[in-house]
Amino acid sequence: MKTKLGISVGLFGAALYFSGLFGGFLVLLLLAGYVMLVEENEWLKKTAVKAVTLLIAFSLLPALIRLIPDLIGWINDILHVFSDKVSISTTLLTKIMNVTYSTIDIGRTVLFICLGIKAFNQGTIAIPVVDGVADKYAE
Repeated sequence: MKTKLGISVGLFGAALYFSGLFGGFLVLLLLAGYVMLVEENEWLKKTAVKAVTLLIAFSLLPALIRLIPDLIGWINDILHVFSDKVSISTTLLTKIMNVTYSTIDIGRTVLFICLGIKAFNQGTIAIPVVDGVADKYAE
């Protein structure tokens, strides 16, 4: 199948995933907006919603994880109000956070590459929660 631009649906689906990986939100939102407004292929619409949903999820996850050091810093500040001798060391936490951010980034990269490669043949990798969102909003 071809899109209205004349390229194959699979290639456009791969472009959605790869733009999410390399181009970030702006490029992906422009391409997904085009798909949702102009294209009629149901698989391509689900792919657009899935790519946007995954990019949002992989952006929110580190933001939520960053709340942990903020919370510990807040507790540490409260402890300093009552005593200068009590303190929470954040050295280990910093190392754990760095490993966590790296793991999330590697997972995002691998997942978007695998999805992009599968999209060439109009395939996908099942991710239940994200697929549910794509099915719901790709109408």
